[in-house]
Amino acid sequence: MTDATATTRVERLLAEYVALADSVAVFALTFLALYVLGRGLVALADRWMEFRRTDPTLRRGAGKALSLAVVAVAVLLALSTAGFEYALQRSAILVAALTVALGFAAQDVIGNLVSGAFIVTDPTFNIGDWIRWDDEEGVIEDISFRATRVRTFDNEVVTVPNSVLTNSAVTNPVLNDTLRLEVAVETGYDDVGEAVGIMREEADAHTEILDDPKPTVLITDLGETVRLSARIWIAEPNRLTFARVRSEYAEAVVERFEESGIDLGRSNARVLEGEVGVVPKAIDFNRQ
Repeated sequence: MTDATATTRVERLLAEYVALADSVAVFALTFLALYVLGRGLVALADRWMEFRRTDPTLRRGAGKALSLAVVAVAVLLALSTAGFEYALQRSAILVAALTVALGFAAQDVIGNLVSGAFIVTDPTFNIGDWIRWDDEEGVIEDISFRATRVRTFDNEVVTVPNSVLTNSAVTNPVLNDTLRLEVAVETGYDDVGEAVGIMREEADAHTEILDDPKPTVLITDLGETVRLSARIWIAEPNRLTFARVRSEYAEAVVERFEESGIDLGRSNARVLEGEVGVVPKAIDFNRQ
């Protein structure tokens, strides 16, 4: 190999590296410019949705979707501008194979993304709502396209995959303007009438318990004791009000029961002590 040939190869290699560096620089600058422009458009769209008073959950979901779209468009246009699309075209088979492989590997992720799209557009799921699913409950803090973040009433943050929520029965206790509370007690059979009267009176006396729907007290079980359930309604359906009013009402009922001499959970069954014997019946032999 002559010195001239070696020099030519080095120059060619340097030229290729310079061209690659130029392409990378073009890609970076194009991507940055498009990304900044796109983020500005996303901000304008967010302000427009705020002006139109769009639902906060839908607004946040739309913002995240637009942000992802901005990144995708910026990458594709930057690749095209920098001349990298030829490399992608030459490796189309490899790209297709990788796409299929990633599709199988990311089934759960894709399922969560699809579920997230349904949740974001569902009016029964909103940030700040109190929800129950399976054996869990809490307040929604954030909804993304992959998972929903819920803060439990033990002040723990739980990240729930969206597919779990869409495949479970989810209860939204605060969806309506009023919320029903139920307080159950057990008492003896002799005290049923007085106990029902006290539970109704305390419901009427509490300022935050609604008169319409009217509070009701029902007998829900008969056993050694009588189970009474008071069903009352409040106008501010949130977890804090729910817990506070329920506790205040239960305390008032217990206090009135104590004043009236009604024992909670008292059974009227009597315990008989002593031995049990069998007395044989006398046989009358004179009877024909």
